[in-house]
Amino acid sequence: MPAPPRRAVVVGGGIAGLTAARELAAAGREVVVLEGSPRIGGKLLTAEVAGVSVDVGAESMLARRPEGMGLAREVGLGLVHPASTASAVWTRGALRPLPRSVMGVPVDPDQVAASGILDDAGVDRLRHERTGPDIGDEDVSVGDLVADRLGGEVVDRLVEPLLGGVYAGHARLLSARATVPQLVAWSRGSLVAGAADALAASTGAPVFAGIAGGMGRLPRAVASGLDVRTDATVRALRRTPDGFALVVGPTTAEQELVADEVVLATPAAPTARLLQMVAPVAAAELAEIESASMAVVTLAFPAQDVGGLGGSGFLVPPVDGRTIKASTFSFNKWEWVREAGGGLLLLRTSIGRHREESVLQVADEDLVAASLADLRDATGLAARPVDTHVQRWGGGLPQYAVGHLDRVARVRAAVAEVPGLGVCGAAYDGVGIPAVIASARRAVADLAPAQ
Repeated sequence: MPAPPRRAVVVGGGIAGLTAARELAAAGREVVVLEGSPRIGGKLLTAEVAGVSVDVGAESMLARRPEGMGLAREVGLGLVHPASTASAVWTRGALRPLPRSVMGVPVDPDQVAASGILDDAGVDRLRHERTGPDIGDEDVSVGDLVADRLGGEVVDRLVEPLLGGVYAGHARLLSARATVPQLVAWSRGSLVAGAADALAASTGAPVFAGIAGGMGRLPRAVASGLDVRTDATVRALRRTPDGFALVVGPTTAEQELVADEVVLATPAAPTARLLQMVAPVAAAELAEIESASMAVVTLAFPAQDVGGLGGSGFLVPPVDGRTIKASTFSFNKWEWVREAGGGLLLLRTSIGRHREESVLQVADEDLVAASLADLRDATGLAARPVDTHVQRWGGGLPQYAVGHLDRVARVRAAVAEVPGLGVCGAAYDGVGIPAVIASARRAVADLAPAQ
């Protein structure tokens, strides 16, 4: 008789966990996904605002990596690209065109000077870039590296708002090797020249892609055909002679599931708790990864009340002291949002950075009021929305501190000592959708020796 299929349990129903489950099922495993919340999808979520279903989490993915777009195509979802990519920086009291850059490293000092984003001293410092030496094997923060080469104002008014949009973090705390590895290669010479060469090589290729109807459709499509159980919090994980046992559910009605293999696709903190008895070294390392909380505020306005908002939105440097860190004009950026809105125009703001959780410790209506106030000051928009939605993402974005790559290597080495165990998600190799998908596939591939 053939051997029964190996049973795998995936903990976490975000896109990492669902991808891992899909891969395991394709490899012949009997797979169960356990998600502690009432829904799947993690930070990919759509919600209705004024009757229009829009993303209230991640709204796009990098188009220059294949994993996200490839998975969307595999599950039958069509891809779209932004209709508008022109963005601005709200700084020094005005909306100023965002110069061409790679994560805030500008390619043309003249364009930066014309934008008015930097003062004269900042532009002069940029023009007199300090080149080299190569930083070697050292890991430094993005902010420290760029400030050393191009000046602190480039960090404060260009790098910070862009990194803040991706990581909700601070440039002087985030690892260059883990977040913008190109900088390390360019550090052998000129950062400006490196950024210019990178942009020239990618001219014409879309940077981002989305899904008509919202990125929130992706996890639902990936989950199709999988055994996914929501409201199934995993409270404990332990080794058994044959594999693993998981304690699931509330203390008043806990159940135990057994598995040959387990993939933990949960954020760093809950993963650390579950690994305490199974892989204590990995648990200790993961417990050191901090996270940032943020909120997405979506606003719907009558089209006739909104005029003159061009481009895809704007970024806000933290040095300007505003509440919002960015606004996306969704109705301009995505044609499908404009069409779905009919006579309504939808846009969104984001609020919250690492170690600034106090900004979020107010009522939803206060976040809406702060968003409207900043939008009025930035754009002149004085209309009242017909509907609003506030989506909070508590601890939603892991912070890649200096030394992050070494920490991840230690985590994976410790996990590899436990046959049949894998970890994946945004805490490891990147917070974007393609990177998270890749981490899930790597976790499944690393289980192979346990078969």
